[in-house]
Amino acid sequence: MSEVSPTLESARTNSMSDLITRNLAVLGPVSMILMLMIFMLIVEPTRFFRISNFEIVLLEAALFMPMAVGMTFVIAQRGIDLSIGSVAALSALIMAFLVKEYGFSPYLGILIAIVIGATLGAINGIVVTKLNVPDLIGTMAMDLVYRGIALVLAKGLVLAKFPDIITTIGRGRIEGFLPVPVIIGLVSIIAGHFVLTRTHFGRYALGIGSDPEASEMAGIAVHRQRIFAYSLMGALAGLAGVMLAGKLNSIQATSASFLNLHVIAAVVVGGTSLFGGRASMLGALCGVILLAMITNATIILRIEFFWQSVAAGAVIVISVAAYSWLQAKDKDGGGILTAIATRQNLSILKFLGGLIAAIAALLILGFAFGGGAAAN
Repeated sequence: MSEVSPTLESARTNSMSDLITRNLAVLGPVSMILMLMIFMLIVEPTRFFRISNFEIVLLEAALFMPMAVGMTFVIAQRGIDLSIGSVAALSALIMAFLVKEYGFSPYLGILIAIVIGATLGAINGIVVTKLNVPDLIGTMAMDLVYRGIALVLAKGLVLAKFPDIITTIGRGRIEGFLPVPVIIGLVSIIAGHFVLTRTHFGRYALGIGSDPEASEMAGIAVHRQRIFAYSLMGALAGLAGVMLAGKLNSIQATSASFLNLHVIAAVVVGGTSLFGGRASMLGALCGVILLAMITNATIILRIEFFWQSVAAGAVIVISVAAYSWLQAKDKDGGGILTAIATRQNLSILKFLGGLIAAIAALLILGFAFGGGAAAN
């Protein structure tokens, strides 16, 4: 019987490790999706495992797919965009006014919404690059600006009952095939994957995220590249605004306020690094579907709406911590576990534990003494 040489065995191990590392962005959310499905198989199999329910999950995820593509490019370049909700709302609101009040063709209105989104995104990029405002502060401020403009334009009005093409984009379906918004979302993911992996734009985005200074020295126009990424993000947010208006068959100035963190969460859960240089469109797709499934599962289990945010936040923390641990390269090979075990961090953990214990004690006292008073 022949024995495998140590060199060959080591090569196989390294090859397997490289394969896992390359596909970590997809394996992470997919494993969580599988765990969620196993949990639902135990507690609520009949309602969760239905074709109609999976279609609901896809429809919920479809709205976030185009924006996840744009956000992947932005975050890959060490950026962030907190204005996409207001960009989507303002773009869709202007489209609604043009179509409903001024008789524009709905096709032209849709195109205008996307172009307006791209313009607002480009403004974000200029604020970040040319005015040297940090991404977090700059896009947060522009979110207030765009939302304020939407409120001024709408004056409290809710615009509804759009032409068929707009409602088709938001909730229509091709008979015997997928719903239209799902098709739009998947096409955007496929196009984004191609651009990220097969074009200079995608390679430059990853290069800038890895080392902006080196990218600039290599001749890449870093500022222009980042403005293009923000402009793409805005255009896809405008498209999402059209999809939201069609889905609800209405739009108002306060719409889409929930989009920002949901999209960022999906992209981060999908393996795109907040520190730039690593991104995955397939991971973003899996992240979007995972968050949609979590929302769907909480509804089926009749869990209060606000716990959905708790679940989404917990998933983000677990995902980022897992990526950090798996990719950490400490000198002693311990990774994040070694960092946690340092004396300083143990002191911090003890302090945090003391605070949590104090909160628990206060809650127990409050229920013990306050409960009796309330009963009386």
